[in-house]
Amino acid sequence: MPDTFSTAGPQETAALGRRFAADARPGDVWALAGDLGAGKTHFVQGIADGLGAAGPVTSPTFTLVHEYHGGRLPVFHFDFYRLESASEVLALGWEEYIDEGGGLTLVEWADKFPAILPPGTRWWRFEIGGGDVRRIVAD
Repeated sequence: MPDTFSTAGPQETAALGRRFAADARPGDVWALAGDLGAGKTHFVQGIADGLGAAGPVTSPTFTLVHEYHGGRLPVFHFDFYRLESASEVLALGWEEYIDEGGGLTLVEWADKFPAILPPGTRWWRFEIGGGDVRRIVAD
């Protein structure tokens, strides 16, 4: 049964990410799905902070993947939003990140290409409520 969480603003969404950073293991892939503005990047910011990763965390919408190091695990932050095909994801070195990277791979807009996600991928679905309220469902 999925777990459901509610947050009231970007800070609470990031705090939820910090909380779940403790669960991250090398090689994990976490898929984030939800509309624009639903809180996916804030959640990633909290996870990276919770892992002690260096540097400001921003959306990789235009660069497609960001790497954050210096913490308990490296963080590989992908964004599939602007990609048109799974082959474009593979061209970014997708398989090397998930097979050999030894870090936590976080994927925004993962629902665009679910077929390339490995078995055991953890799904997080983000929904916009009224105002700053966000509903986050973890499968």
